[in-house]
Amino acid sequence: MASGKDFNATDYIQHHLTFLTKPAGEGGFWALNVDSVVTAVVLGALGMGILWWIVRGAISGVPNRRQAFVELAFEFVDDQVKGIFHHGDRNRFIAPAALTVFVWVLLMNAMDFLPIDFIAGGLELLGLHAWRPVPTADVNTTFALALSVWFLMIWFSIASKGLGGWIHELFCAPFGSNPLLWPANLLFNLIEYVSKPLSHALRLFGNMYAGEIIFLLLWLLAATGIFGSIIAVVLGLGWAIFHILIVVLQAYIFMMLTVVYIAMAHEHH
Repeated sequence: MASGKDFNATDYIQHHLTFLTKPAGEGGFWALNVDSVVTAVVLGALGMGILWWIVRGAISGVPNRRQAFVELAFEFVDDQVKGIFHHGDRNRFIAPAALTVFVWVLLMNAMDFLPIDFIAGGLELLGLHAWRPVPTADVNTTFALALSVWFLMIWFSIASKGLGGWIHELFCAPFGSNPLLWPANLLFNLIEYVSKPLSHALRLFGNMYAGEIIFLLLWLLAATGIFGSIIAVVLGLGWAIFHILIVVLQAYIFMMLTVVYIAMAHEHH
């Protein structure tokens, strides 16, 4: 990071959005963003561990506040799944998966509420000079999540229709089973299969990454003087309040699309 008169906004943003990347094979493509992976795993274990701990101590009488909060979360997710998934027992896999996705993505998004300089200062004491604390602001994380849902969608489609039925649908839907229409059907379905993980991943990444950039730019405004500091505080507070909605909304949208894609995989055309 540049210092003194050589400092500029680009240097500052690049410093705070640097990946801790380690090679995982030959070539630059095979690399592992250690910061995103470690943070995501820790948050996933923390979120599921807290839910397990609260559910394990649940009582049948009047619930305490922790149990009441978890029950509300369970009911909220179950109601959303109930309105979309009508292809069997939703409690066997779909509802638990939706709850896991919602809690995990929400926790990863919520890391954006922590002041970046406080996190960077603490990590530098451990010798870590580049660490991204928001996993969902890393496109690799959101694509990994979206591709996981994509593979689940294909698996459920084959499980529901059989391998032959799935292949038949690729070539015969939506325009008909005439052999002359097979290329058009296949192209249409391939575009749909490619666009789902792309939109699923980039929507979450784009919102979280843009949120980080806006926060950094607003705080850089404070470096322009007293007037800039006042403006930065006012705009930063307003954006922080709005960003709370974005964090929750993006976790909700990602969960809902997960349920929608899996539900669509059960439908026969």
